[in-house]
Amino acid sequence: MLDGKVAVITGAGRGLGRSHALLMAQEGAKIVVNDIGSEWDGTGKATGPADDVVKEIKAAGGEAASSFESVMDFDGAKKIIDCAVDNFGKLDILVNNAGFLRDKMTFNMTKDEWDAVIQVHLTGSFNCGRWACSYWREQSKAGNPISGRLINTMSHAGLLGNAGQPNYASAKLGIGALTMVWAREMAKYNVTANAIVPMARTRMTTQTTALGGMFAEAKEGEFDEMAPDNVSPLVAYLGTDHAQNITGRWLSVRGGKLELWLPPQLAKSIDIERKWTVKEISERINELGSLGMPGANI
Repeated sequence: MLDGKVAVITGAGRGLGRSHALLMAQEGAKIVVNDIGSEWDGTGKATGPADDVVKEIKAAGGEAASSFESVMDFDGAKKIIDCAVDNFGKLDILVNNAGFLRDKMTFNMTKDEWDAVIQVHLTGSFNCGRWACSYWREQSKAGNPISGRLINTMSHAGLLGNAGQPNYASAKLGIGALTMVWAREMAKYNVTANAIVPMARTRMTTQTTALGGMFAEAKEGEFDEMAPDNVSPLVAYLGTDHAQNITGRWLSVRGGKLELWLPPQLAKSIDIERKWTVKEISERINELGSLGMPGANI
């Protein structure tokens, strides 16, 4: 379903990104496998992870190229996009997937731990998306047909507010807002923007303590609900021409469940058509409903 498409996938050397790259190549796309080869906490560098996925794709008869630029570098992000154009002549799909964790409770978190996670997830998504959007806009102005796809990666941590992940949760919910902005900005250029909200076992999720042991290996013979491969069909589908009318959405795969999450919406309001007093708010605020800790039935 992706014959003739060219996709850039960041953080594609391992985990979800690797799974996306292999499936999208199997579906016919030419893939730029971007990965700096860092550990789950962002330390270190290696070319092996990206090169290994490229070898897998080529061994299966597909086409792929490695990219080792960091999404955190604004100019480096342009080189990631340029890698697709230089190797395969164009760009059709950008999957923003790169990231790492540095979990701490807020009262223990350092500025560097906050900044690094915001930079790789939120700023990294912006950096790559900025250059992809610029490329598609230029192509559109030149009269070339465009069917662009921006696919971002959110997290349930951002939707639910995981304790111990203030940096990660904030970045991931910010990516949801960025997705909606891109959907509006890029519609005139025939580019869609959507976000996936995956729940899968990766190096990051097995290292975090925020979600306990929910990412344990499945027993032999049982459906592995947390396998990264479960998520990739959604990513591949969103890259196809069949998904042209889906944009600005947050979609989740958890095991066999395909889900649509709604952005924040007004739940209830009380209008007295004049300025409120503090006493009046105190007397009537509970009419809005339960105001304790919000939860979600997932």
